[in-house]
Amino acid sequence: MPRKDNIRIDKFLWAVRIFKTRSIASEACRKGRILINNIPVKPSHTVSKNEIINVRKLPVVYTYEVIETVDNRVSAKIVENFIKDITTSEEKAKSLADKRNGFGYRIKGTGRPTKKERRTIDRLNDDFVNM
Repeated sequence: MPRKDNIRIDKFLWAVRIFKTRSIASEACRKGRILINNIPVKPSHTVSKNEIINVRKLPVVYTYEVIETVDNRVSAKIVENFIKDITTSEEKAKSLADKRNGFGYRIKGTGRPTKKERRTIDRLNDDFVNM
């Protein structure tokens, strides 16, 4: 794997599997969701060793430290050789809490809810909001 000293942030985020495609990583940069050392960056900004990257994927803000730069997409098994996840446990708990609050969750393949099921889901959601 060729390693460079400086690599574009959008390409790096794609290479270490933080984003599924490079275009999604670029869009996140344009929207200001990627911060390097607490400064919003453009997709063309270069990243180097020992920099701290904050990635806002609402409701969680993930924090990573760059160990080594890489420009080609790497296997999920060796991603930890290039970045270190330093996200706090409080931030990770936000992701779990968001998934647990979904009263309207349906098992895949069951189709659309009937009118009666939809009304029940709406009632549960209203009761949860009014707590």
